[in-house]
Amino acid sequence: MSTPIVAIVGRPNVGKSTLFNKLIGERLSIVDDTPGVTRDRIYGECEWNNRKIRIIDTGGIEPYSDDVILKQMRRQAELAIDTADVTVLVTDVRDGVVATDEEVAQMLQKSGKPVVLCVNKCDQIGEPPAQFYEFYNLGLGEPIQVSSVHGTGTGDLLEEVCKFLPPEDEAELDEDVISVAVIGKPNVGKSSLINYITGENRCIVSDIAGTTRDSIDTIVENEFGKFNFIDTAGMRRKARVYDNIEKYSIIRARMAIDRCDVCVIMIDAEVGYTEQDSKVAGMALEAGKGCIIAVNKWDAIDKDTHTMGDFRKTLDREFAFMSYTPYIFISAKTGQRVNNLFELITTVANNNAMRIRTGMLNDLLNVATTRVQPPTDKGKRLKIYYCTQASTKPPTFVFFCNNKELFHFSYQRYLENRIRESFGLEGTPIRIIVRERGEKY
Repeated sequence: MSTPIVAIVGRPNVGKSTLFNKLIGERLSIVDDTPGVTRDRIYGECEWNNRKIRIIDTGGIEPYSDDVILKQMRRQAELAIDTADVTVLVTDVRDGVVATDEEVAQMLQKSGKPVVLCVNKCDQIGEPPAQFYEFYNLGLGEPIQVSSVHGTGTGDLLEEVCKFLPPEDEAELDEDVISVAVIGKPNVGKSSLINYITGENRCIVSDIAGTTRDSIDTIVENEFGKFNFIDTAGMRRKARVYDNIEKYSIIRARMAIDRCDVCVIMIDAEVGYTEQDSKVAGMALEAGKGCIIAVNKWDAIDKDTHTMGDFRKTLDREFAFMSYTPYIFISAKTGQRVNNLFELITTVANNNAMRIRTGMLNDLLNVATTRVQPPTDKGKRLKIYYCTQASTKPPTFVFFCNNKELFHFSYQRYLENRIRESFGLEGTPIRIIVRERGEKY
């Protein structure tokens, strides 16, 4: 169910970053004639044949270099190869096959992953140059001639890559399955929650932060419905991420957010709220996902009659930017209120996918604008002609007016609150687009 990953590798200065930029359609990776400009892994996304593909640009591989930077670049590339579904080996037709190409090709063959051989810088239209046929000697199958500068041959390259991608999971097409990403800092109990829900040790649980490295999918079916729970790696502050593998795990966690319907943001009740909790929640908000804040380890807290109320006040204050998000206090260890979590997930998923008829929206708009008049500026008053829902996940509403500069943020927030109150959109963000009459959306 995850987006397939394709790693672009090769020796320095063969045009990997240029090809990467061409595939994703933007200049994300720095391009320069100096070898070693790309040092870390850079990520982007492209779409081919109605299928999204995650592309990784890597630094040039020098297999036997003792230079510290080049060794780190090689390590980064190896990590990308290990995690990728398909690897694209980029070579330079002008240089022909060099010893480094052969060494990198051998390294890729040992990885056991599918490899697509790309012969770059074939800038002339028509028959490839004579050096092109040397690349058959690498033993990686039929090479694809590409010009990353002009973009020729990139379609053939993506066609070949798609042949090796894992088949799309049928569960992805099942609309009854609710995908739930369990996200949060390290050691808040994400894997413990998955294990309790499944009734087995599906995920490794340890007090050592960073135990979960990959995003693990688990299908659960019970009386509440059918769910796909995604256990993710803990996301800590960027300055505290030292391990290369952990950097890659965080990318996987972000991808899990992209493909889920609901994010369960877990907080450690013993530690309390931290700034990193709001940053993790911000990722889910930015992606437009339905959200639930689950306060875990509630069984380990010494409680009195005010404990939960005080904790809620803290969450209300710190998560004011997500005031629509419901809270639930659970224990992954004892199962306290976990059944209530399923009901909440179903509600939030339905709200995130809710579609409201245009007639009902405009009835609401008439009442709201009568109760609180639209703002004015220098004698000009905002007139809102009508409203319609453009899309779901998250619910997105388009308001057509006479002058969008008069449509102040505070009045947008007022209308958003009226929509929430009327249709009960708990747990889901709402996006508002303002257009002037006659302007397309």
